[in-house]
Amino acid sequence: MEAQPTLKPQLTNDELVQLDREYYLPVFKRVPLALVRGAGSHVWDADGNEYLDALGGIAVNALGHCPPEVVQALGDQAGRLMHVSNFYVSPPQAMLARRLAVLSGLERVFVTNSGGESVEAAVKIARKYAHQNGRGGEIISFEGCFHGRTLATIAAGDAKYQRGFEPLPAGFRQIPFNDVKALRQAVSKDTAAILVEPIQGEGGIRPTSADLLSEARRLCDDLGMALVFDEVQCGIARTGKWFACAHYGVRPDIMALAKGLGAGFPVGATLCSEKIAGAIAFGDHGTTFGGNPLACRCALATLDAIEDNNLVDYVAKQGARLIERLQTAGEKQPQIAEVRGRGLMLGVELDFPGAAVVEEMKNRGVLGNCTRDKVLRLVPPLNTPAAELDRMADVLLDSVREVAGRGRD
Repeated sequence: MEAQPTLKPQLTNDELVQLDREYYLPVFKRVPLALVRGAGSHVWDADGNEYLDALGGIAVNALGHCPPEVVQALGDQAGRLMHVSNFYVSPPQAMLARRLAVLSGLERVFVTNSGGESVEAAVKIARKYAHQNGRGGEIISFEGCFHGRTLATIAAGDAKYQRGFEPLPAGFRQIPFNDVKALRQAVSKDTAAILVEPIQGEGGIRPTSADLLSEARRLCDDLGMALVFDEVQCGIARTGKWFACAHYGVRPDIMALAKGLGAGFPVGATLCSEKIAGAIAFGDHGTTFGGNPLACRCALATLDAIEDNNLVDYVAKQGARLIERLQTAGEKQPQIAEVRGRGLMLGVELDFPGAAVVEEMKNRGVLGNCTRDKVLRLVPPLNTPAAELDRMADVLLDSVREVAGRGRD
């Protein structure tokens, strides 16, 4: 990679970390690292140290850091029109809606600011459809899921995100993950929708079974419920398909998107079928900032770049190669319990807590992440060169060996 000009920030890494500790609401368990610049799959901290980014903003930086296509679109649109009320139409929003509808086969699109907002909109649309059809408003979700940080989305999510926020919104029910029998038993006339991630992200990169998704589709068709897919993390080419549901041949009625959609610019979307959209009337939902021209232009540039560079196929190929390599290595490293995922959404489950491995990876120049305590998550930029993907894998495996070796000393 070409050498990049070195920036001289006003503050050092330690000084910026201290500022954060003094003034920012302490809701994040921060790595004590202040990142000031990025290019491609590389980032630099305030002291000039370079890192390879295997986390990609948690699957957000789909095209790497500061992708030229998005930077150019952002600058051009900023000079034209940054924001306009949703009382009016803007070209980027109309074009993005059409683009997402064509890609997904879902005819209606609502543009949001984030994944949490996308799921919130999905819940509202599903309930409005259910009430129109004489059903209750209960939303069924699955253990280990994560759907956002709003009150409604934590009510649908894992119990650990709910503590201390009671009373939670009513009408959410959680059942065991990948349990088809439990799903059949849970569905009733009170059920409005089944909400599921085709691949759980925060839940440990756990693919939902084909049997469960097929049964969920059948139940929704037979009983007039909405099938809602949360593809906030696993959508937008992340798994080697435009949408993860394509691996299963199951189409949802409603789909939530965000993260990689803007390649770093905050934008999300809620998509639904024409049939479901018929339940929504003027004033039933809205947003001030969602769908602004700036965000929509960045999303369009992201989709163009993914398509123009054939990244869907690239991710499928590189993901298959990487998972085979990690699985082969795992057969020789007993500390690796399982390797799973699709495309460039991979999880390496250990037989011990992985925090020390993440720290060791950072010391070796690769930024990673551990979810569900023991699962090392790899969600790098979709266009990460093969050699850099190999380096991520090498550092991960070497770090596992190093940390496991310390434990035996």
